[in-house]
Amino acid sequence: MSAADNIQGSEHTVQEVDNDISIIVKDPKRTSIDSHAEPHFGSAEVIRDVIVGLSDGLTVPFALAAGLATLDSSRIVVTAGVAEVVAGSISMALGGYLAGLSEIEHYDSERLREQVEVDELPERETQEIYEIFEPYGMDDDQLQPLIAKLQSDKEIWVDFMMKFELGLERPDPNRSWISALTIGVSYFGGGVVPLLPYVFISHAMTALMVSAIVTVVALFIFGYVKSILLGNVRPFLGALQMTIVGALAAGAAFGIASLLPKP
Repeated sequence: MSAADNIQGSEHTVQEVDNDISIIVKDPKRTSIDSHAEPHFGSAEVIRDVIVGLSDGLTVPFALAAGLATLDSSRIVVTAGVAEVVAGSISMALGGYLAGLSEIEHYDSERLREQVEVDELPERETQEIYEIFEPYGMDDDQLQPLIAKLQSDKEIWVDFMMKFELGLERPDPNRSWISALTIGVSYFGGGVVPLLPYVFISHAMTALMVSAIVTVVALFIFGYVKSILLGNVRPFLGALQMTIVGALAAGAAFGIASLLPKP
């Protein structure tokens, strides 16, 4: 819930509006001015990383194994598959780490720019506050206490502009490592699933059939659970979409490999 949502349609006095906004600005984790707690999912970033890692981990090794199965050697499939899963896990983890660093660098650069603008162009920044609240029917008199409060503390002013003008929250400094570990482990866990049948079944084409069934079931379950966690009102559809994507990836790899000349 944003500050504008708190004040829109309310019957607060000007002083109460000032207090409400300043509370939110000073403590971004506090999203309500009363004791009412709304149920919201609070681990969206972790779930996003798990989705990225697991979805790629299930589909890429599955597609690779399906293509190599045309050589009719489970040993080749397992050797190449394990190498891909390990390399893929490291690559995905590094990608998540670099993405987290980029997010922090982007926030820091935007905050520095806002600090310069607050110091050198306070009139323009003040006008931007009016523009932020203009769609919510706030007039100049109602906004004066808020503007005075922000102008009295430039750090709070910058925090306010970062959140309400640019829509940026301060990234967790540990986010890069958490993202890297989450994506890497998720990819590895997902990649093991389609390779397991080849470990126990020597005939590659038979192992492919078992792998396809196991992976499709895993994709469906993963898609369903993902949809539930993200609040999708149609989790079955989300599960079906995830399954179709994995099946298409494997089918494409298998078809291309079938067309190549065999040694």
